[in-house]
Amino acid sequence: MAGFLALVVIVLGAACAADPERSGRATTERPTADPQSRKADEAAAEKAALAAYAGYLAVSRVASERSDPHHPDLAKYLADPLLTRVRLTIREAKEHGAMRTGTLVSDPTVTSVSLDTVPVTVDIQDCLDATKYRLVYAKTRKVVPGSGAGRHLATATATRYPDGRWLINASVAHQDQPC
Repeated sequence: MAGFLALVVIVLGAACAADPERSGRATTERPTADPQSRKADEAAAEKAALAAYAGYLAVSRVASERSDPHHPDLAKYLADPLLTRVRLTIREAKEHGAMRTGTLVSDPTVTSVSLDTVPVTVDIQDCLDATKYRLVYAKTRKVVPGSGAGRHLATATATRYPDGRWLINASVAHQDQPC
């Protein structure tokens, strides 16, 4: 049972991963763009990153509800190492006869936009409300004991890949920090 409760914590965090080292990012010298152009670029990056983040939450919820770690839409919004962690979390829940059901409420905000790094990244902070997002036994739909959650802080990083796609590649649930 202790092992299963550890799994519950992992599943609730939807692949809580340590934030990747940022010091490894290379910066490039770019000519200073006019302020209006830079603001427009930042706004476009924010919009694309928030769309990727919303897609990540939505497809993770659907894949978890279906107990499908290889749901094809996961790769549309997630990149490694987060993609692999989410798939493993869903698979482990399935192996224990559990699945996620309900609603996860999100209220994300962009905390930083790094246009001058390679790759370009956007950091997101969210207050996730998981009070109606339950881990249940698939056969009985009864809530897995000890799996309840409330509102907590979460952070994520969206990265623009060379093909132009924005994907979420890091996400951390700070369950010890209510919001």
